[in-house]
Amino acid sequence: MTSSLTGFDDWLNRQLEECARAAGEDVPTYVARAVASRMVTEQRRVDSPGFIELMTHLAASGTFAVSTMPDTSATVNDPSRLRALYATGLLDSPPDEAFDRITRAAAAALDAPHSAVSLIDVDRQFFKSTVGMGGNSPEERETTLDRSVCQYALAKGTPLLIEDARVHPIFKNHPAVVDGSVVAYLGIPLLDDDKNAIGTLCVFDDTPRLWTTGHVQILGDFASLAAERAFGPGVNPTY
Repeated sequence: MTSSLTGFDDWLNRQLEECARAAGEDVPTYVARAVASRMVTEQRRVDSPGFIELMTHLAASGTFAVSTMPDTSATVNDPSRLRALYATGLLDSPPDEAFDRITRAAAAALDAPHSAVSLIDVDRQFFKSTVGMGGNSPEERETTLDRSVCQYALAKGTPLLIEDARVHPIFKNHPAVVDGSVVAYLGIPLLDDDKNAIGTLCVFDDTPRLWTTGHVQILGDFASLAAERAFGPGVNPTY
C-alpha cells in the first residue's frame, strides 16, 4: 500500500489507488481533483457569489483544469432579474444622451479607450451606450451572449476586475479575449434595490491595466448614476 485515505479500509484504499493509476495521477492529486469537482458542483448548485473566485483559484493552483467558461445561466435566466430588466424598457431603445454622458465620463476618468452600459438578455448583450465601440446600427449595438464578459460581472454581483485576460486562468479562452478585443476589463453590475443586476457599466482596454480601489470607486459612482437613470430616483445599489 503506497497511499491511504483516512476512513477507508484496505480494500477501499486499493480501489482508490487503482482509480488514480487509471487516471494517470497519484492518490493525493486524484483526491484533490475529486474534492475540487465537488466544491464546484456545490457552489454552482447554490449559485454562490464566490463561484468565479473559486474557479480562478482552483485553475491557478493547477488542481482543477478549467477548459470552459463558468456557467452564468442560472443568474442570466433568473425570472426576477429578467422582470427587472424588461421593466426598464431599455432593451432595443435608441441612444440616450444621459447614458452617453456617463460612458464618456467613465472612459475619461479611467483613461480607458472603451466604455459601455451593457444590458444582458437571455441570449444576447445589448449596448445602451458605448464609447470607442463603433456606431449605432442594430448590428453594432448588440452581441451574442458568448461574446459578453459583462455577464460574468452580472453573475458575480460585485465588481469584476481583469488586469490581463490573456493570462487569466478563466478568461484567456473567452472569444473577446482570443480575438484581442478585451485585455483589461473592469465592470460594475447595475443593481436595483432588490439586488437584481440587469447589466453593467464597464470600461476595457486592449492592453493590460492595473486596476486600483480608486478605479473601482470611481466607476462605482458612475454605475450608481447609470442605475438611477435605469431604475428611477431612489435606487440605492450596494456592491
